[in-house]
Amino acid sequence: MEERIQKILAKCGIASRRKAEDMILEGMVTVNGTRAVLGMKADLERDHIKVRGKLIHTAEQKVYLMFNKPDKCLTTMSDSEGRATVKDFLKGVKAHVFPVGRLDYNSEGLLVLTNDGDMAHAILHPAKKVPKTYLVKVDGFLEDKDKARLEKGIRLEDGLTAPAKVKKVKETEANSWIEMTIYEGKKRQVRRMLERVGHPVIKLKRTRINGLSLGRLEPGTFRHLTPEEIKKLKKDVGRTQ
Repeated sequence: MEERIQKILAKCGIASRRKAEDMILEGMVTVNGTRAVLGMKADLERDHIKVRGKLIHTAEQKVYLMFNKPDKCLTTMSDSEGRATVKDFLKGVKAHVFPVGRLDYNSEGLLVLTNDGDMAHAILHPAKKVPKTYLVKVDGFLEDKDKARLEKGIRLEDGLTAPAKVKKVKETEANSWIEMTIYEGKKRQVRRMLERVGHPVIKLKRTRINGLSLGRLEPGTFRHLTPEEIKKLKKDVGRTQ
């Protein structure tokens, strides 16, 4: 059966659909020796689809991991400059997993990694409004008026953010700790929102994605999601398989 190339790559665990589209645009994908373009369809059983010159095959068994990303680690599987990446911490994982979404180099916390491209696409799709919760240390003291602005939505360069949930956790001598939940995934969104209200981020850690909680998972370690966690996550993002 013919399907769009990005959907095939997602099903085969190569990348999320969004990342697969980028790979197509960058010329990394060919179909029967011809450079693929967005909108092109193919049949995995009939056509030869290659990514970076390597022929892809049917999908591996689906794998779902929770990873506690440490500070100064890239949310990628490789880096030309030799910096630490997520892949460096996945010893023993044979499946070709990839991160679902991103965390900045200096941010920490929960990342989901999988080879289920359709699941990744569903989690990242803005229409699903999957909640992501962060524990954030900011410069200064967050006033009620600033909290109200964040909860209403902040106008950024790439548009108005959806309303966030904000909870004050504690105050120290010169800083505040807050818990902030957002429902979309604009680039560096939490940092930019807080900068806009005059409270630059000092430390940022993602603690939850939807019903998944980081719990006591140590930085730099991972675990497989339980069958119950996988089932709930699929249900929440509208996946039946």
